[in-house]
Amino acid sequence: MKALNLPTYSFKIKSENELDYIYDPFRRKYFRLTPEEWVRQNFASYLVNEKQYPTSRIVLEKSLRVNKLFKRCDILIAGDQGKPIMIVECKAPEVKIGQNTFEQVSVYNLAFKVEYLVITNGMQHFCCKIDFTNNSVNFINEIPEYGAIRQSDSD
Repeated sequence: MKALNLPTYSFKIKSENELDYIYDPFRRKYFRLTPEEWVRQNFASYLVNEKQYPTSRIVLEKSLRVNKLFKRCDILIAGDQGKPIMIVECKAPEVKIGQNTFEQVSVYNLAFKVEYLVITNGMQHFCCKIDFTNNSVNFINEIPEYGAIRQSDSD
């Protein structure tokens, strides 16, 4: 798999019938190793190892329903009270992040109403903070550490 703009992590990878699978420690089973899954696993590891997000607060491929349609967000982070505080949308490294990606994660946020949205293709990472009071979106330069946002769900 392609090297990403993230630290390097070790993963359990196996081959079956000429296909590669990666072990997902969050869902506790193997999944087909696609470029998007590679980004998802690396970014989740980044959140845990570099930004101190507890594994117990991370859900991968969380199902949701928007306007009678079933969707799945790549990574959902919960705060200390269990309320969602961040959505991460992962794309394959060759996928250009554009307006459609931001609209996609915004649709997911209709269901969760989180304060932080992150979009990554493993090469570029964008993070924005939603200000619901002023109805605005502010891009921030870095993915926040868990300790800085974990209390966001206390209101």
